[in-house]
Amino acid sequence: MNTLPINTIINGECVSEMKKLPDSCIDLIIADPPYNLSKGGEWKWDNSVELQGMGGNWNKVMQEWDNFTLESYMTFTKAWLTEAKRILKPTGSMWIFGTYHNMGVINVTCQMLGIEIINEVIWYKRNAFPNLAGRRLTASHETILWCNKGGKKREYFFDYEYSKDGDFSYDSLKSSGKQMRTVWDISNNKEKSELMYGKHPTQKPVRILKRMIKLASRENDIILTPFSGSGSECVAAKMTGRNFIGIELDNSYCEIARIRLAHIEENEDQLGQLSLNLYQGGIAK
Repeated sequence: MNTLPINTIINGECVSEMKKLPDSCIDLIIADPPYNLSKGGEWKWDNSVELQGMGGNWNKVMQEWDNFTLESYMTFTKAWLTEAKRILKPTGSMWIFGTYHNMGVINVTCQMLGIEIINEVIWYKRNAFPNLAGRRLTASHETILWCNKGGKKREYFFDYEYSKDGDFSYDSLKSSGKQMRTVWDISNNKEKSELMYGKHPTQKPVRILKRMIKLASRENDIILTPFSGSGSECVAAKMTGRNFIGIELDNSYCEIARIRLAHIEENEDQLGQLSLNLYQGGIAK
């Protein structure tokens, strides 16, 4: 691929599509890989019983794309992280979402590949769903790794001033003028506009993605998300004046992402309109 597919949603498999990109071409990667959670029985919740702050029906993620053996998950993790490291610029960095189900594999794989872990962030979700079985503690956080490419020089970008003085009024743990810590209190609730065109079962709120993007990239940088789902990372990139490349295996989610991106309204974070081309397997259509 001679030119980068800027501001594009690619319908394809992430490893094979990343292989088409040149070395050191991406400024920031936000990866929300399968957590390998689709094990055991299915859980569902009927909203005939009200739970404060939870709203709506809920069901455990039971998806074929999220069901690996340990060995196959380790192989898959090494494959996509190898490509992610290759295409990341020395000045770039990467955010990776996970839970205890998969973060151990990701952490070890990063160390094996020489990817440096800058910070481990705990995303505290104060509106976490209750434990329905009543046999364990209620899971109320996810883990996020902030990484760079590794090597002798630490060249990654970090907007320290934004981390201290940005508007984080939605986060009860962040004090204005104080250094940002590694525990973030961010609700998992999504704005109506984030769900009105369709949703993904593991969709992240735009608010946390915008924070990641502003902390670790500059305006007009290129953000890549190898598991783009319904396009939240791409939406956040567009809203903050960055370019994006999204890769998603399921074409139905590519379509949702395309519609969401086409309907982003002008706001104080958005810097101009970025063009969008929907790719089918990396070929414009």
